Amino acid sequence: MVKKLQKLSADKKSGNAQLSSTVKDSAQQIWLAGLGAFSKAQEEGGKVFESLVKEGLSIQRKTQAVAEEKISEATSRVTTMASDIGSKAQGQWDKLENIFEDRVAKALSKLGVPSARDIEALNARIDALSKGKAAPAKAAAKSAAPAKKAVAKKAAAKPAAKGTPAPAKKAAAKPRAAAKKAAAPATSA
Repeated sequence: MVKKLQKLSADKKSGNAQLSSTVKDSAQQIWLAGLGAFSKAQEEGGKVFESLVKEGLSIQRKTQAVAEEKISEATSRVTTMASDIGSKAQGQWDKLENIFEDRVAKALSKLGVPSARDIEALNARIDALSKGKAAPAKAAAKSAAPAKKAVAKKAAAKPAAKGTPAPAKKAAAKPRAAAKKAAAPATSA
């Protein structure tokens, strides 16, 4: 039996040696496959990296183009909305300004303050009087001058009798009023 055991142990040793050499060979092959894969990855890795960079650039360009398009659309929308709002606000501001001007004009007219139109009309009348109607006004003033002298003489005679100079002043004032009345119809025409 010893012989059998020795034979079995020799077979086991040879089987163990074979198993160990098989395992050793397999490990060696796995190691070499790993080194080959690493080498291949280094070679292919540069190419893969470059292709990934190219794809990234193209995606970035597409993304930027889409973003710029969206930004330009948003900008045009905001600009359109701003101009619409501005025009509406300007219209409201104009309405408010007109209301304010109307109310101020009404208040001034109630207070008796002449408006710009009134002043322009008066200036036009003054110009018309100074140009064409100044001669009739001077004639009326000249015809009133002898009447003034006659009234003044009569008034001077009366105060001498009574001794009060007041009626002479009133008499002198009446011809002035008459001269103004004579000039007034010329101004209204």
